[in-house]
Amino acid sequence: MKRLLSGILALLCFSALAHADERTLSINDALSLAMKGNPELRAFDNSVSAAGEDIGIARSNLLPKINFEERFMRTTNPTLAFAAKLNQERFTTADFAIPSLNNPDAINDFQTSISFEQPLYVRKAYIGLKMAKQEFSAKQEDLTRKKEEVAFNIIRTALMINSSGEFVEAAKKGVEDAKEHLRLAELRYDAKLGLYSDVLRARTLVAESEQRLISAKKNHSMAKRTLGLLLGLTEPVSIMGDTPQLELKSVDHYSQVSLSRKDIKSLQMRYDNAKNNIELAKSDYYPMIGLGGAYMLNDHDTPFGGEGNSWQVSAFLRWSIFDGTLRKHETAKAKYKALEAAEYLEGLKKTVSYKIHEAYLGVEEAKKNAELSEAAVKTAEEGERLVRARYENSLSPIIDLLDAQVSLDNARANVVVKKNEYRTAVANLSYESGTLLKDLNLDSAAGGMK
Repeated sequence: MKRLLSGILALLCFSALAHADERTLSINDALSLAMKGNPELRAFDNSVSAAGEDIGIARSNLLPKINFEERFMRTTNPTLAFAAKLNQERFTTADFAIPSLNNPDAINDFQTSISFEQPLYVRKAYIGLKMAKQEFSAKQEDLTRKKEEVAFNIIRTALMINSSGEFVEAAKKGVEDAKEHLRLAELRYDAKLGLYSDVLRARTLVAESEQRLISAKKNHSMAKRTLGLLLGLTEPVSIMGDTPQLELKSVDHYSQVSLSRKDIKSLQMRYDNAKNNIELAKSDYYPMIGLGGAYMLNDHDTPFGGEGNSWQVSAFLRWSIFDGTLRKHETAKAKYKALEAAEYLEGLKKTVSYKIHEAYLGVEEAKKNAELSEAAVKTAEEGERLVRARYENSLSPIIDLLDAQVSLDNARANVVVKKNEYRTAVANLSYESGTLLKDLNLDSAAGGMK
């Protein structure tokens, strides 16, 4: 008994702590917090930033390259020894002697140099920069679409919290009704007007109702945990107030605006980049033109020494005449990739059109089902009242009363489900059309997280 009391006390303390750690937010605060704290969005934002760095990487191919080098050489090679002495400005008339020219003594040379190379015309680099900017823009569109997805999941989870909370209330009402039926059955049994089997059946219903209440509480708790996870939190989050009631518009409106959906725009940009990739492959047919130069110090004894100094400036043109048909096949491959991207883009547009009509029909279905579920609750309540009156007057067996109660419990739960299915369906239609952030007044969140 002592252990049992200790266990109950620990459970109560845990429940109190769990409740204390729970956060309560409005749906707008939850959505705003998710735009900053959702792990997927934060990861995707870093992916967008990485794509932005690709622009700098591509631009670097158009900027000058400056190198510093310190080189040491020791040689008896006649040509190199001759040049080294000249560079060191130590050359004398004695060095023209034939023996010293043909068989020079070993000579050291420390060469310090600063060199640069500046491209003037590199077609491939210009196209690469253009493609990097295009991919960065596509990534930004992907991020906005990901935000729409997270916002939809939050709306859906918030409705789930509402549904599960109302399920708890419905389950509590079911327990109360079941206990009332048990009380009536026991009164009738004590008055010798009913059977003991009726009492047992009523007790079974009470136990089943309590089981449903336990499950409903668990589902409600997990729904709040799910919302916390979406917000990037470890504690459960409950929603204060109601979720936004989105305005339902015509199917033609949704079909038209869906053409500007962020993933369509993103794929359109990648299709354009696939066409740019053809030009990138062809760019190897063009020459590269640039400037170069260097300033050098030479010393026979000291690193970074400057016995002699010199400089050079040069212009160059590099042109790959034959590369083993590499450019030909790369160009053909890029054309096939562009055709592939075009098919994906066309397929996505058709899929979005299909999804819009499916979502719109889903809204109409959910609306009618919600209306029918409310009518079903009224019918079930009246049916249960009539059966209960007949049972109290010994005109119906308890099994009829229990069946009527089960039907009422199901109807109460069903109306909660259908109402939230309708609101979820409207949010889904907004998500499929790509207007969810706008409809939720979160347009500013689409511009970036940082």
